[in-house]
Amino acid sequence: MINIKEYFGAIVLLTIIIGLIMRARFTKIPSWSIMSLASSITILLGLVPIYYISSIIDWNVILFLISMFSIISIAESSGLLDFLAAYLISLFKSRVLLLYILALFFGLLSSIMVNDAVAIVGTSLSVIIAKSLELPFEPIAILVAFAITIGSVMTPLGNPQNMLIATETNINAPLITFLKYLAIPTIINLFLTTFFIIKYYKIKELKKEFFIGVPQEYIKNKRDAYISIISIFLIIVSLLINDLLELYKLPHITSIGLIPFTIAAFIYIFVSDPRQTLSKVNWGTIIFFITMFIATQGIWNSGILYEPLHFLLPHYMRGINNVLRISASSLIFSQLISNVPFTNLFIVYMNNLGYSYANVISWITLAMATTIAGNLTILGAASNIIIIDTLESRYGITITYKEFMKIGIPVTLINLAVYIAYIILLF
Repeated sequence: MINIKEYFGAIVLLTIIIGLIMRARFTKIPSWSIMSLASSITILLGLVPIYYISSIIDWNVILFLISMFSIISIAESSGLLDFLAAYLISLFKSRVLLLYILALFFGLLSSIMVNDAVAIVGTSLSVIIAKSLELPFEPIAILVAFAITIGSVMTPLGNPQNMLIATETNINAPLITFLKYLAIPTIINLFLTTFFIIKYYKIKELKKEFFIGVPQEYIKNKRDAYISIISIFLIIVSLLINDLLELYKLPHITSIGLIPFTIAAFIYIFVSDPRQTLSKVNWGTIIFFITMFIATQGIWNSGILYEPLHFLLPHYMRGINNVLRISASSLIFSQLISNVPFTNLFIVYMNNLGYSYANVISWITLAMATTIAGNLTILGAASNIIIIDTLESRYGITITYKEFMKIGIPVTLINLAVYIAYIILLF
């Protein structure tokens, strides 16, 4: 029986989240305040019981973000990010070639390190590099956003939704399986997307040679720079080792957010200014994630999404039709409640339809489509929200919802075509 109150509440929530986030690009209303309002309405309308709230928040993601924001703030204040930007530019004198290298660099980095963390680094570097290459910030920031999303597709370590699929569906050897189906089309898409952005923004070579200076001159605090490098290295290695332990059925840490959080907590006392480090954590993004889990759970609980979802994937399927329907569902619903919470809820839905660990193609398709959905709109991926909020809070610049979607539509269609074609070839 339809609960009119819950349906009405869900409609209100969707209107607030989608409408205001689109409008926020102009009024400078931060996304976290919009999601906070939505979560408050969720609780007031009883869409999520108060006693259930703490259990629906993914604290692994929250701990991971706090730790990575902390480490990146150290890297930024020490001058390490400026050094990396200068070093990349000094290696490649071609402005167009540098864009391909950037896409490949951030794509591969996000495949071994959760894309939300890479988004923090990528935003700062994109602004620095855009200024150095005398380019508008929009094409560089959008390229970084797309590259981070695309690169994160090919491993379980790439993003939260992939980790959910790898752990909750119990597919065999998830790291090897993901790479088998998704590595090659991911590399292809990184190059195609960069080519499209270069043509779309009509980026050409500079007639003069650009010079950014000696990279080493940008390091302000060597000790803090080394601390941030060592911390990031330890996090990546620890996550990879933990993943291998899981693959071989050995004792491992299931709450993987504790790994980077423990490393970050350890290094606070060794940095030059711990208070400054903590003050530069993007707490607005942390609030966004916490409130997003509450608001999206409320929308799901209302049942308003069940009928359209049932229309797209009514029962257990196989073959090309199955791949297309899962892709369509992921693409559409990730724009409404973002890809991480959608994946979390859709796994349960698919299990109820009869999908099991043996349906590898279905789970790989879900991982691919929910991730690539992030290239369609700003709301499609949490990493997009991080990039936009960082641009606004730190640099006073932004990318509008309309501008992102204008280029996001053709890029997403290209990406999906490549991935789906490759997955079908491996049937």
